[in-house]
Amino acid sequence: MDKSSIIREKISSALSYSEFKKYSEEIVSSLQSATLLDDEKSLFEYRKLNLARVNRVEKTYEPSNKIKEKISNLRKQIWLIITEDWCGDSAQNLPAIAKIASLNNNIDLKIVLRDKNLDLMDMYLTDGKRSIPKLVALDEDLNEIFIWGPRPQKAQEYFDNLKNKGLAKDEIIKEIHSWYAKDKCQSLENEFIELIEQK
Repeated sequence: MDKSSIIREKISSALSYSEFKKYSEEIVSSLQSATLLDDEKSLFEYRKLNLARVNRVEKTYEPSNKIKEKISNLRKQIWLIITEDWCGDSAQNLPAIAKIASLNNNIDLKIVLRDKNLDLMDMYLTDGKRSIPKLVALDEDLNEIFIWGPRPQKAQEYFDNLKNKGLAKDEIIKEIHSWYAKDKCQSLENEFIELIEQK
């Protein structure tokens, strides 16, 4: 199957943002932490924490007038996002992306789960890795307009800097989420303004 056929197939079975959030909420509410194995328990805790992050971003992020103006000029596009609900970067960015997309009815936001769609994910690797979230903006003919992800460039630079200093993974994750809390989605928004202006 060629690339456009795979993308078309994934779009047809993709979730909306509200469906994706409901999917995550249902998993968290249906599982009992005490009955899970250690690996499953860690994943469950990530999911639970990420739902709280998603709700916080939804409540606190308000798109600026500049992004509202830029987004209003866009013609029909599909924003296809590859992600998972246990991903911390997704919890920090996806709610803001969904809010930006909702500013223009021409933008159709579609979400596919990475681990069930590795054929799609492997078309959009970051330095050879299946890093998420990954957003692929497409026109009506499924031509790529731009690609974004897995995190804002400033967050990536901070991540790389912490990694080069030899910090433990848990410490890096803590620092990155602290960065997100201070940034309040501004770096993400600025990057989307630039991406829209370039096209």
